[in-house]
Amino acid sequence: MTTYSSRRLLPFFSRIAKGAVVGSALLAASSSFAAEWPERPITMLMGFSAGSGVDVIARGIQEPLQEALGVPLIIDYRAGAGGNLASAAVSRAKPDGYTILLGTAATHGINPAIYKDLPFDAEADFTPITPLVDVSNVLTINPKVIDVTTVEQFIAEVKANPGKYNFASTGIGTGTQLAFEEFNAKAGLKMVHVPYKGGPEALQSVVKGETCCIFNQVQTVLGQYKAGTVRLLGVTTSKRVDVVKEIPTIAESGLPGFESYIWFGLFGPKDMDPALVNKINAAATKALQDPEVVKRLTATGNTIHISSPEKFRQTVHENRKKWVEVVKAAGLTPQ
Repeated sequence: MTTYSSRRLLPFFSRIAKGAVVGSALLAASSSFAAEWPERPITMLMGFSAGSGVDVIARGIQEPLQEALGVPLIIDYRAGAGGNLASAAVSRAKPDGYTILLGTAATHGINPAIYKDLPFDAEADFTPITPLVDVSNVLTINPKVIDVTTVEQFIAEVKANPGKYNFASTGIGTGTQLAFEEFNAKAGLKMVHVPYKGGPEALQSVVKGETCCIFNQVQTVLGQYKAGTVRLLGVTTSKRVDVVKEIPTIAESGLPGFESYIWFGLFGPKDMDPALVNKINAAATKALQDPEVVKRLTATGNTIHISSPEKFRQTVHENRKKWVEVVKAAGLTPQ
């Protein structure tokens, strides 16, 4: 049996004690930094242009979030490549909490399934901080092209006329296309996809009767719906949307179990201090509970989503897997 003298063990225990002191010092420094943070403005990058649906969320949360944080929140527009430019910039930023990203189901779910060579990993290179809102898509039709009033009737009409009806999207591989591809796959429909350069063009194609229908965010089609130029058949979330409460869910109106939605949330670079993550999460939670914020965001078809960083991470992971499956089912080749 090997024995050790107290003299031989002394250096070993000395090293352990020194390590414990260093570890405690680092923890104390981290806690001190988190307690003092933030000391200057925070920049929130957004991968879409001013005036877009994402911008509505950014503007809706900007003022209450900066009030909760105690420093200005600056929106930095880095539009391009489906949101990938902004995502790439944040993935390379220092994890000090001063650079965050307004990410979406597109940037962290759809894009990784569509683009082969992204300059970042949508999960490994980011720290999920907090969700903000969930946004329902809605099956929007031109009744002069396809005169139905329910999702069930829509499915029956399209099935009876395979290839006759075409649907619009805001571009190949976008959420508007994939929402319809997911719907078609589950309903067993065959439709022709017609991609457009952007949201206004795609929606106008339905209004003009060039295409029969589109899946688009509630806030995007609300104006045309109120004007009576389009008809809404069903929302894609599991619950009805307050601003169009009269519109049933697709699940309750022709396709049981169907659910699909777009989420928006805040991310930081990887390796962010958990204390900073929790401070931003707490500030966002406070902002999202403000009655004026709730009123402003829900008025455009959004559903407030409050959750922990850990649950948000799980949402991102599961959502990413889902869109990979939808892309494969649609027969799309990653670009």
